[in-house]
Amino acid sequence: MLFAITLHEVAHGWTARYFGDRTAELLGRLSLNPLRHIDPVGTVLVPGVLLALGGGLIFGWAKPVPVATQALRQPRLAAVVVALAGPGANFVMALGWTLILAAVLHLHANEMVERWMVLMAQAGILTNVLLAVFNLLPVPPLDGGRMLTALLPPKWGEPLEKLAPVGMFLVLALSLLGLLGWWFDPAFRLVGRVISTLLGARS
Repeated sequence: MLFAITLHEVAHGWTARYFGDRTAELLGRLSLNPLRHIDPVGTVLVPGVLLALGGGLIFGWAKPVPVATQALRQPRLAAVVVALAGPGANFVMALGWTLILAAVLHLHANEMVERWMVLMAQAGILTNVLLAVFNLLPVPPLDGGRMLTALLPPKWGEPLEKLAPVGMFLVLALSLLGLLGWWFDPAFRLVGRVISTLLGARS
């Protein structure tokens, strides 16, 4: 989980730096040290509360990497790419864990080692896919919301951006009410098919 969250945030910062914004770099947020990215509420409190309440969906978030949009080259395009970089990094990590899982299943190593590696790979896949799909929700301040805001004409994007201060509370309420299945269920089915194909499983 820490690895998934850390690379997610660093990917935002690296991409922003590529487009000309060094804010994250100057604030030390391009570090692979997880402690620089932990948000007391999003990384600790919210997942803990959801776990305690026995909710079906447990999620969280890290401390957002600051991006100075005005410093970006081609601001609208850059804003979309920067927002997409985080979930993209998680999908790449999920792919990496899938390849590790495939290798372990085909190598037939020591039974205890194989079971441990399989469980770790499965956790890596689930964590990264969940983090990516969650962040692609089209609600600011999540990455999907930022992408949608950048893609829409200003007269529609600006009102949507105003949801950012309450966006996470909205998502949390929908989660507690069990109303996010419309987003997660199709995404997980699609990712499941891709993983099964990569593993050589028959449908």
